[in-house]
Amino acid sequence: MDLEESQQLGMFVEGELMSVGMDTFIHRIDSTEVIYQPRRKRAKLIGKYLMGDLLGEGSYGKVKEMLDSETLCRRAVKILKKKKLRRIPNGEANVKKEIQLLRRLRHKNVIQLVDVLYNEEKQKMYMVMEYCVCGMQEMLDSVPDKKFPVFQAHGEIQLLRRLRHKNVIQLVDVLYNEEKQKIYPSFGLPAGALHPFAEDDVCRTSQGSPAFQPPEIANGLDTFSGFKVDIWSAGVTLYNITTGLYPFEGDNIYKLFENIGKGDYVIPEDCGPPLSDLLRGMLEYDPAKRFSIQQIRHHNWFRKKHPQCEPPIAIPPSPETKDRWRSMTVVPYLEDLHGYNEEDDDDLRDDYLDDEIIYTQDFTMPGQVPNEARQNGQSCTRGLPKPVCMNGTESGQLVSKTKAERRASASSNPSRKASSASSKIRKLSTCKQQ
Repeated sequence: MDLEESQQLGMFVEGELMSVGMDTFIHRIDSTEVIYQPRRKRAKLIGKYLMGDLLGEGSYGKVKEMLDSETLCRRAVKILKKKKLRRIPNGEANVKKEIQLLRRLRHKNVIQLVDVLYNEEKQKMYMVMEYCVCGMQEMLDSVPDKKFPVFQAHGEIQLLRRLRHKNVIQLVDVLYNEEKQKIYPSFGLPAGALHPFAEDDVCRTSQGSPAFQPPEIANGLDTFSGFKVDIWSAGVTLYNITTGLYPFEGDNIYKLFENIGKGDYVIPEDCGPPLSDLLRGMLEYDPAKRFSIQQIRHHNWFRKKHPQCEPPIAIPPSPETKDRWRSMTVVPYLEDLHGYNEEDDDDLRDDYLDDEIIYTQDFTMPGQVPNEARQNGQSCTRGLPKPVCMNGTESGQLVSKTKAERRASASSNPSRKASSASSKIRKLSTCKQQ
């Protein structure tokens, strides 16, 4: 075919396409005709824990809700990846210190570390902790003025008195469960790392939210008093929950540190003389003149019994689902684990279980083997119990069921498909008691 013939053929094809029209290839439909089915939530077990929805995400990893299949207690799990920790300066060392300190701390107002699981193949660590339904910042954000009534702010700062003998007074991460306040200590801050029998409280490193850092850190001093840094951060917290503002702000972290380094701030007039005096003592620029914990405890505002003149700020509904009860997010995964849907005949449940989970009582970094196991030449998983599913069966039994067996089981017991989430939880509870 010569050049002229090929050009004629191209013109013919183009003309045919133009005569057909674009409507042949693109069909316009109304939005009401669009059918969308949300992705079904698939159950995932980590050892004896059933995973729930995502609660939050930070620089170190994700936090999800969990359900303990043995005790039926709600838990929260922090999921850490070795690859991500390597990209964070001192990431692995900070996590190791956090686990060690959480295990050492035993207090009714401190979130307890329940379990530590490690997946060798996927290089993931799971820190299982007590579950709290809400954080302080959520409660503050739920009201227009973003502050607590005076009597409620006084109750929050009382955590100083309860936690000081544990060397934990940082109040940034205050959480709440159904019974009482819980605090998740920010162990990057100095006091959490101080040894109780140390000769002094001199520190050389500090981490934490920039808005809560004192002038000595903002100005780049090499050493500083750990206790005085904690007093300053508690003062910033008290300022925030009583005024709805922060004493120092900036468009970026550099401007923020510049303002903190100058130490100039204003206390609103409606705070009153006693509270203003306490804030000035806690936010004293010179660490040597800054209030000590004893001075705070004996201050008039701290010792006064503040009357309840207005309703307290309650735990708000969940921001995503608007659920005022903050119900368990694990329920849909329980339905997937114990229920059956004929529409999903082609879906396999091989992803129920993570790979081998190592139960640890002592922290081991990814790739390390406990000393006892190394000396005996044994594997870390030898002698450990197999992960147990929510219905009491072993993990191997769950994943080894064929599609036909699952269909036969469902057809023989059709009530399972129609049972509600609450009945499944009751059924699970009865199973565990037996």
